[in-house]
Amino acid sequence: MATAEVNGIVLGYEDEGSGWPLVLVHGHPFDRSMWQPQIDALDGRHRIVAADLRGYGDSTVVPETTPFSAFADDTAALLDQLAIDRAVLCGLSMGGQIVMEFQRRYPHRVRGLVLADTSAAAETDQGKAMRHDLADRLLRDGIEEYADEVLPKMVTPANIDAMPAVAKHVSTMMRATSPVGAAAALRSRAERPDYLDLLSALPIPALVVVGDRDEFTPVDVARDMHDRIPESTLAIVEGAGHMPNLERSEEFNVVLRRFLDGLPPADG
Repeated sequence: MATAEVNGIVLGYEDEGSGWPLVLVHGHPFDRSMWQPQIDALDGRHRIVAADLRGYGDSTVVPETTPFSAFADDTAALLDQLAIDRAVLCGLSMGGQIVMEFQRRYPHRVRGLVLADTSAAAETDQGKAMRHDLADRLLRDGIEEYADEVLPKMVTPANIDAMPAVAKHVSTMMRATSPVGAAAALRSRAERPDYLDLLSALPIPALVVVGDRDEFTPVDVARDMHDRIPESTLAIVEGAGHMPNLERSEEFNVVLRRFLDGLPPADG
């Protein structure tokens, strides 16, 4: 692990391999270790950067509210330190929304987008209230009980039984997350902007990936995103829930590799 000081905080990150850069952005309430199967599969073909977002993993915990703009700016500052001008960005769940925010703020730095098990629409009023209530709960009661409750939605129950190592990894990431950092991100997610227009005008290729059993961002949400993006590919991973990169890592890696291999030349 390496660390970098950016925007007044410290980020923990991995920087592996060589070639065209691929930046992996984790979801909530996880850390960069969720991408290990992708790092292992692709670091011989690409330079892979995977950082802990502020508030998560080995990065600085910041209280109150962390706007998506701060996550995107942290990512841009890290890429500056690593002398990376342009990259493919891949994000899952909240990470996908941060990737879209990065595209909104730094479009000249993005070669392609991978949007996994995520949503581009602004939060509903009901969803806003739920996220603010959950943030309050995590600060009051801690994250362990929430992690136990949500595990069967992160990883499908069938995969919890069939893939205990994956279930343990997901549970461990969630339970290790700072309630303060998680609450700050939840408040930001409640107030996130709408990215639907951004997708409709997206000038670069995109891959939309979703597990066919995802309860948080169902297949219909992924299809809608795919239909809006002028140049996109939709991949539905069978037998996976909200985390197909872990539940069906080989299948996820195949579609990711195919997308990366099909991108226009780096100078195109």
